[in-house]
Amino acid sequence: MRKIIILGSASKDGHTRKAVNQLRSLADFDIVDLNNYNISYYDYGHKNEKDDYLNLMRNIISNYDILIFATPVYWYSMSGIMKVFFDRITDLLDNEKELGRKLRGKSMAVLSSSIGDHLGDSFWLPFSETAKYLGMDYIGHIHTIENKVDMTELKKFADLIAKYETVGRL
Repeated sequence: MRKIIILGSASKDGHTRKAVNQLRSLADFDIVDLNNYNISYYDYGHKNEKDDYLNLMRNIISNYDILIFATPVYWYSMSGIMKVFFDRITDLLDNEKELGRKLRGKSMAVLSSSIGDHLGDSFWLPFSETAKYLGMDYIGHIHTIENKVDMTELKKFADLIAKYETVGRL
């Protein structure tokens, strides 16, 4: 199973990227930085179908079984660019149904980063419920605190993903 980290941060070299790099040092993950793509907001008229979103999703869905979403926490939620990425999943339900169906059976995990340990369980809800809705397995999540990444916890997270990768659904 191939794994990809989908990084959605306003800062290319911020704390979330540092946590992603630390996770990547523990296991083999490809990384895609959403800042490198032109992804427009969801549009009911689908006038944005020529932006980079659908081609990026075709690549991700065709080549990866485990998707790890990495986002800073902005105002108790995922980053704006990550939210736009998630909103665009609707394109896979409206116009690209065959592509969207290929998400079934894939797996999702989340890495977040912020300045403190103040997240409640509701932060994870958009991720876990999206996974459920799409027929994906939600592996779990980890929250990192800037400049204080707990490598032991990050290793446990990497090991959980590796175990999931090896045996499938836990």
